[in-house]
Amino acid sequence: MAKVPSKLNPTASKAGRAGKTLKKAKTEEVISRLRIRVRAYESKILDLSVKQIMDTALRYDAKVVGPVPLPVEKKIYTVNRAAFVYKNAREQFEMRIHKRLIDIVNPSQKVIEALTNLSLPSGVNIDVKMV
Repeated sequence: MAKVPSKLNPTASKAGRAGKTLKKAKTEEVISRLRIRVRAYESKILDLSVKQIMDTALRYDAKVVGPVPLPVEKKIYTVNRAAFVYKNAREQFEMRIHKRLIDIVNPSQKVIEALTNLSLPSGVNIDVKMV
């Protein structure tokens, strides 16, 4: 007897999929993540801040994922150099915003407390979310 491919036999594929989803649901655990998004205008200061956050998290044996470099955001501004005769002469300025993403998996209360008491250099913006 010839075997019928699963694409042609819809009942076989549905039964196979249902069994897989039941197995995944039983093995999954509740995972909470502390997602830290760090932004700064200078990349060196940003990297130092990220290293400080990573060291603090690893000191309390937390599992850290990252740092993941996110795309650099460029804000470009064009300004006239003169108002009257040289109106077509323009100057461009840009601001670069560097970003990093750090995930801490299943953080303990000690880790969260240590991160809130952390003092970072000025010019570094931090967004913390529980995901």
